[in-house]
Amino acid sequence: MSITYTATLPVRDETVFHLSGLLHAERLRRGTRRGRRVLTCFRQAVLVLRWLLDGTRMSQLARDNTISLSTGYAHLHEAITVLAAQAPGLHGALLAAKAAGYDHVLLDGTLIETDRIATPGPTPGVDLWWSAKHKNHGGNIQVLTAPDGWPLWTSPVRPGREHDTSCLRAHPGLLTTLTEIRENMRTLADLGYEGEADTIAVAFKKPKNGELTDLQQTFNHAHNRLRAVGERGNSLLKTTFKALRNVSLCPWKIGNIVAAALVILHIEHNRTT
Repeated sequence: MSITYTATLPVRDETVFHLSGLLHAERLRRGTRRGRRVLTCFRQAVLVLRWLLDGTRMSQLARDNTISLSTGYAHLHEAITVLAAQAPGLHGALLAAKAAGYDHVLLDGTLIETDRIATPGPTPGVDLWWSAKHKNHGGNIQVLTAPDGWPLWTSPVRPGREHDTSCLRAHPGLLTTLTEIRENMRTLADLGYEGEADTIAVAFKKPKNGELTDLQQTFNHAHNRLRAVGERGNSLLKTTFKALRNVSLCPWKIGNIVAAALVILHIEHNRTT
């Protein structure tokens, strides 16, 4: 026996139609002939949004849509690629932030957990995706947010074993770009980025066997009050999209998945900056 029930996606109709339009354009680009797909663009959009927002298992999505598991994953990967291509680039996001009148942006890293393991890393006996800080496997994503914590840009994924400073240096052009804009718009971050304190504004670290001065403590209080808001961006992504709480796909796809979620968030709230 099987029981059917009605479910509601927590998104506007406009969001589904927008994604459906992107998928239709992709099918035209590929030259997909009418009637060759089991799912319409609209149904494919709903499938993808259910996976992103509700974290619905692909086996369930395939049964609900009367398609094979492999077809379901093919539809999912296609949509993620299409959405990720719409994500703002770093320069575009920073130009938009400057045009919006922001005097600073916030940078914070987040770990997107994954259950994929057994990938040898450069250190013998330590898995490539193992994060010693979080005691879990996952991929590191750098998130750039507006002063109120709204996500503006997300980076490609780096293995979870890498610290925030290492990820900052590894992303092509990220550190250089933030260096170029620091005179007009500062980048605030936590002490995880102290290795690039010349470019990224961080709090003063308490010296070993010493104390911070009153001026340094005052600066830290003001800095942390502004910087802590950036964690809202990571929280907003993970609470809105259950798929980001644990990714079972290839870890190297985490960057595109987060970028796809960012695009949906921007469309749903009709806000980019």
